[in-house]
Amino acid sequence: MSRSFLGAGFALIAGVLAAGVAHADITVYSAGPGSLIEKLAAGYTKQTGHKVEVFQATTGKIMARIEAEAANPVVDVLISASWDTATDFTKRGWLVSYTSPNAAKVPDFLKSETAVAQGVSALGIAWNPASNTPKPTEWADLAKPEYKDLVNLPDPAQSGASFELVAALAGSQGWDLFTKLDANGAVVAGANAEALNPVLQGAKAAVFGAVDYISLAGKAKGESIDVIFPASGTVVAPRPAMILNWSKHQDEAKQFIDYMLSDEGQKLVAATYLMPARSDIPANRPLVADLKVLQIDAAAVYGKRDETLKEFGKIFAAGN
Repeated sequence: MSRSFLGAGFALIAGVLAAGVAHADITVYSAGPGSLIEKLAAGYTKQTGHKVEVFQATTGKIMARIEAEAANPVVDVLISASWDTATDFTKRGWLVSYTSPNAAKVPDFLKSETAVAQGVSALGIAWNPASNTPKPTEWADLAKPEYKDLVNLPDPAQSGASFELVAALAGSQGWDLFTKLDANGAVVAGANAEALNPVLQGAKAAVFGAVDYISLAGKAKGESIDVIFPASGTVVAPRPAMILNWSKHQDEAKQFIDYMLSDEGQKLVAATYLMPARSDIPANRPLVADLKVLQIDAAAVYGKRDETLKEFGKIFAAGN
């Protein structure tokens, strides 16, 4: 076999391999839900022809990846599970100012010059009706004897939304509620999924401070789970989308934000049981107007983050 034939063969194989690896026009890092970002990416590609490389993980893992890539950053659009990320990145000067034409129906508290919410989640009590426990209506109910050793809490050190709930309740009620939860055998059980899974499986009865859309989606699929939003109040967690200023594809990134906020994009958000960012898109779930939202001063709360986590850790240290 001649070298020229071999060379042509290798060239053909290389061409086939190259054709099989689609070059991404933009890279999007997204903190869940995984099915949503995949559908948004597919819809955006269908509409614009631009390909998307997606990395879906927890906010903590995404932040670690961005830090590891600092010398050669690749992410164009970031969707975080915590608005604090947008605040932090704005202060660092890492974000592009952009207001999408489709953001007109997004309430002011869900957008800024450098970020806009993809959607919004809220925290509630995720309760398994098959647990043979009374249906809780308030946070304090989970410290009652009927829930002895049957309650999980997400770790506020791993979940930004959980941290904000802990800070809000501690600020309005003091630490007594958490002391009672600990005395009643409540356990800090990792991030949101780790806290919820034992409840879905029947090993626990409830999650104190569950991210709502995960449980609402499970309930819609027939799982034994219900979500209760206490009348005393809860916190909401807008999920900001941002364009990084190191992006070499800013026009395509802006088009992604436009698609995310389009009728089609926001209906995809609503289908995952998140609240849509746009107020004119319906959703089969409670919306912000249906909840009592505990107001927090984000700058003050995050300024005392270490202190709050230390106090929380002291309370639950014996059981964890």
